[in-house]
Amino acid sequence: MIAGSGLAWLLARKRFPGRNLVDALVTLPLVLPPTVLGYYLLVLLGTRSAFGGFLYRTFGIRLTFTVTAAIIAASIHALPLVTKSLRAAFEGVNTDLEAAARTLGLNNRLIFLRVTLPLAAKGVLAATALAFARALGDFGVTIMIAGNIPGKTQTASVAIYDAVQAGRDNEAFTLAVIVSVIAVLMLYLINHFGRVRW
Repeated sequence: MIAGSGLAWLLARKRFPGRNLVDALVTLPLVLPPTVLGYYLLVLLGTRSAFGGFLYRTFGIRLTFTVTAAIIAASIHALPLVTKSLRAAFEGVNTDLEAAARTLGLNNRLIFLRVTLPLAAKGVLAATALAFARALGDFGVTIMIAGNIPGKTQTASVAIYDAVQAGRDNEAFTLAVIVSVIAVLMLYLINHFGRVRW
C-alpha cells in the first residue's frame, strides 16, 4: 500500500519526463506471465546476481526460497492493482479542494492525509482488497522465487496445487473453500463500504 500509494500519487499529480515509462513498468506485472515475472525476480534476487549476491556476501541475507521471497512475490504481483486503483481514485479528487487547503496553510503531507486520502477512501479500500485478494491467490511468481516448502514458503494456492498432485482431494477442497470464502468476504466488504459515505 505504501509503495502503491506513492507511485499512484506521483503518476496522478506530477508531470515528469519518463512518466509513461514508469507507468508501463508499474503495470508490467499485470501483463507478464507470472512465471516470467518470477524468473526475473529469481535472477535479480538470487545469490548469483549482483544485488542478491551482495546481500548474501555482505549481510548473510538470502532472499530466494524464504518467507521474504513469498512476500516480495505477492507484493510485486499485486502492486499494479494497487497503483492503478489508487491512481484513478487520486485523479478523481478535485484539485481545487487541495489548492484551497494549501491556501489555508496546510503542507503537502497534511493535504494528502486530510483532504486527498479521505476523498479517495473508496478507491483506497478497493485497492487494498484487490491487492490482498491478488496476493492470496498468487501462484506462478511465488513458486518460482519462494518454492514450495511446506510450513515455510507454501502459500494457499501452492498448497492446493500440491494437495491435488498428491491425490489429497479433501485437503485441496477444504483449502479451496477457505480461499473462496475469504475472496467472497473481501468482495462483499468492498461493495458494502463502497456504498458508505465517507
